[in-house]
Amino acid sequence: MNLAGMSLPKLPVLKDLFCNSACAYGVVPAPRDGEEKEMMHRMLRVDHAGEYGANRIYAGQMAVLGRSRTGPLIQQMWDQEKKHLSKFNEILAENRVRPTALLPLWNLSGFVLGASTALLGKEGAMACTVAVEESISEHYNSQIRALMESDPERYTELLQVIKEFRDDEMDHHDTGLEHDAESLPGYWLLKNAIQLGCKAAIYVSQRV
Repeated sequence: MNLAGMSLPKLPVLKDLFCNSACAYGVVPAPRDGEEKEMMHRMLRVDHAGEYGANRIYAGQMAVLGRSRTGPLIQQMWDQEKKHLSKFNEILAENRVRPTALLPLWNLSGFVLGASTALLGKEGAMACTVAVEESISEHYNSQIRALMESDPERYTELLQVIKEFRDDEMDHHDTGLEHDAESLPGYWLLKNAIQLGCKAAIYVSQRV
C-alpha cells in the first residue's frame, strides 16, 4: 500500500473522534466543583430510589392482582417503571453515584405496600398508584424547576430524561383515577398516609 499519497486526518478531527467515544458523559455533565457533584449525587440517588421503590410496589400489586382483569394494566405501568429504573441504574454507574443504603428497606416496604393495597381490590391498588405517582411527579417537578433556574442549557439531556419520566408518572396517576381509585373507602386517608411515607423516603434517601 502506498502511504505517501494518503492524507492524514487533521488533529481536531482526531480529537472529535476520540471525545465522541471516550469523553461521553451520558446525560449528566461532568461536575464543575465539589458542591455541584454533591448536589447531583443527592438528586440522582433519590431518583433511583424512587424508581426502585415504585418497581417493588408494582411487583407487590402484580403478586396479588396479576391474574385479575386489572393485571395487564398494572403490568403496563410496571413495564414503564422498569425502563425508568434501568436508565437510572445506567446513570448511577456512569457517574459513580452510590445508591442509597436503604435499598433493602425500600425493597421490602415497597412490595408490602403494593401487595397490601392490592388486597383491598383494584380500587386499593389504584389508590396507591395515585398517591405514589403524584408524589414522584411533584418531586420531579421540583427538580426540573431547580435545574431550569440553575442552567437549563447545561442540564438539557438530564432535563429531557426527568421530564419524560415525570410525564409517565402523571399518566399512571391519571390511570389510577380513571380506574376508580377515589371510590375506595377511606381513599383520602390512605392517600395522605402513603404520601407522608413517600416524603420521608425522599428525605432520607437523599442523605443515606
